[in-house]
Amino acid sequence: MATAESNTPRIMPIAASRATSPSHERATFTIRNGPIFSGKSFGANTNISGESVFTTSLVGYPESLTDPSYRGQILVFTQPLIGNYGVPSSAARDEFGLLKYFESPHLQAAGVVVADVAEQYSHWTAVESLGQWCAREGVPAISGVDTRAIVTFLREQGSSLARITVGEEYDADEDEAFVDPEGINLVQRVSTKAPFHINCPHGDVHVAVVDCGVKENILRSLVARGASVTCLPYNTDISKLAQHFDGVFISNGPGDPTHCQETVHHLRQLMDSSQIPVMGICLGHQLLALAAGAKTIKLKYGNRAHNIPALDLTTGKCHITSQNHGYAVDSSTLPADFKEYFVNLNDSSNEGMIHKSRPIFSTQFHPEAKGGPLDSAFLFETYLESVRRYKRGMSKLQPNRDTRMSPLVTDIISKERIGVETESKKMTRRLGLEAEHTRAQQQAEAVAATA
Repeated sequence: MATAESNTPRIMPIAASRATSPSHERATFTIRNGPIFSGKSFGANTNISGESVFTTSLVGYPESLTDPSYRGQILVFTQPLIGNYGVPSSAARDEFGLLKYFESPHLQAAGVVVADVAEQYSHWTAVESLGQWCAREGVPAISGVDTRAIVTFLREQGSSLARITVGEEYDADEDEAFVDPEGINLVQRVSTKAPFHINCPHGDVHVAVVDCGVKENILRSLVARGASVTCLPYNTDISKLAQHFDGVFISNGPGDPTHCQETVHHLRQLMDSSQIPVMGICLGHQLLALAAGAKTIKLKYGNRAHNIPALDLTTGKCHITSQNHGYAVDSSTLPADFKEYFVNLNDSSNEGMIHKSRPIFSTQFHPEAKGGPLDSAFLFETYLESVRRYKRGMSKLQPNRDTRMSPLVTDIISKERIGVETESKKMTRRLGLEAEHTRAQQQAEAVAATA
């Protein structure tokens, strides 16, 4: 592998520009065409709308809130008390230069809803409270609401559009302003805009990760097992680059998989033109299934928890898994050369697929967890075994084949996601453009009035 002496520390992007002091004003959580809940703000002093979803996870709120799969969503925690162990440092890195405690550099959820928030925290890794973090990241948060009633509504009606309003009364006439993230290509917003590389000093294989919103622990799970990783933008034509790698990995990410037609097309070309091992997780599973010819469906309220049982249909063993998705693969549409790999024992939805003869498989759940159980972490070993087997086979066919990245390129290529814009920064830019447009209109009206 590349022989660079060390990994350059990953550089954090500029902090969100909508940072505010923590707000403690009256706030409302409004579900469109549903109930209105009054509470107290503890995050940023700003309003937001998005898709309201819930998680039953008991711990791991820093990891959940920084998971790019939650982009554009208002996350409701069913755990009664959130924030008691604070928020760890965003500057901490592990031995690979990856974020130690977060799944991406910034808070990804559009908003946070809890029954009760701990203003005072206690943990040896904590550097700030949940409220301080949300305010610094420009994300509104509300506490003092009946999350049991919210979850009951969402389970009966399905995931719904909602809004957090700080310091204002609810206005039914503003319902039309609800933002529906389903109509947006969220992957485009969270994917790196240029390649970046994580070097494994003692690794023996080189894996290409198609970054649809990859979690840090997915990268860590690969690098810690001996793979150097190059992350590519979601719309990269991986079929043209596969010969430079020993394996291809499709990451998790947010939103409707059908928005990523470019990625699906490139994956279809990859499977048609190469025998390279492929693994996908979460959205990566859905995109791989679409590329194979299957279809996806939207679940009523999704699966977001750390304790969901998934049955391995090849062994008959049950694994407790960590999950975060609102869409699923329709297993009845899988093509003949694929078979169902895992099935959800709660709702019987598809949790994975595997090719009958080639080293291609994917899972809907998260084997890397963070947080959650590590029952299925062995799947990374399974994948990398096939990657090494493929590399050995290719070395016999092409004795001079070398997939290692050169030391020079390893040193100069970025070690961090490039050009990824936070939701709050994007909102700031949009509001700035709207303000400029308003000023231009006012100036035009003033000129017209004096003419």
